[in-house]
Amino acid sequence: MSTTRRGFLSGAAGVALAASSQAIAQQPASEPAAKPIHNRIGLASYSLWQFVRNELRNLKKNLDLAAEWGFAGLEVLQRQMISREPGYLHDLKRHAALNGLDLYGLATHQTFLTPDRAKRRENVLTTCDYLEQAYELGIPTMRVQTGTWGTSKNFDDLMAHRGIEPPIDGYKDEDGFKWVVDCFEQCIPTAQRCGVTMGLENHWGLGRTPEGVKRIIESVDSPWLRVTCDIGNFLEEPYDKLETIAPYASMVHAKTYYGGGLWYTLDLDYPRIAAMLHHVGYRGYLSLEFEGRESPLTGVPKSLAVLQKAFNLG
Repeated sequence: MSTTRRGFLSGAAGVALAASSQAIAQQPASEPAAKPIHNRIGLASYSLWQFVRNELRNLKKNLDLAAEWGFAGLEVLQRQMISREPGYLHDLKRHAALNGLDLYGLATHQTFLTPDRAKRRENVLTTCDYLEQAYELGIPTMRVQTGTWGTSKNFDDLMAHRGIEPPIDGYKDEDGFKWVVDCFEQCIPTAQRCGVTMGLENHWGLGRTPEGVKRIIESVDSPWLRVTCDIGNFLEEPYDKLETIAPYASMVHAKTYYGGGLWYTLDLDYPRIAAMLHHVGYRGYLSLEFEGRESPLTGVPKSLAVLQKAFNLG
């Protein structure tokens, strides 16, 4: 059978196309482009009250201001609440909803760092009650701490010593780790039942170092105890330390210091911090903790702008 020139060229083109298609099919698939992370920015109510500004203690007022400034939610400082009765909690939840805000975090205090077994048990029960309060408010994350040894005169004295304090006479940090792990293990069933993830903050006591935080998290070994990663609580060489605990984060505290810090001021590189958090895949809330001497009414909105720019959320 004779082959025409047109037929020959058509057949050759078909063979080449098939070979090309096969070669493409055999190439490894390219990785899909990573989707950008868009963290929500919330306001810690502590930023307004700061334990001393009583004109800004009212949580409803805090919610109104957070909504006015453009935050996505509010982290409630438990000590700022005036009641734990269901009616009060439900009213706060309703007010948040009317403002279009999440209640995303409850910041609590406890101390498990004591040789007094009865005191540790009391703090376990108190922490479990906080978990119940978070559940009642519809809050999914709760900041927790190890507590301190209590050998400093007061918090100002603790800060003057950069958060470092000696153990109680006759005891070592090693004793404290056993108590703290045991206490958090006792809280896990309540956290799981309430659906509230505890976040251990790098905040003095045995949480002062990334190694201490990581040791407690890995010893308890539960998805219901993660980390509240406080950007401003590692006072020296913070970035490597933050990178150690960031993969465990369930919430992030972002500190700013307009007017100078209440106890200290850190020059934090938030674009670098944003890149680090996104590298480990953190998608949770950035909770602004304004800790400056400037009025929160001006310092907080300026701080929000800093975070929006650093995290490309403006």
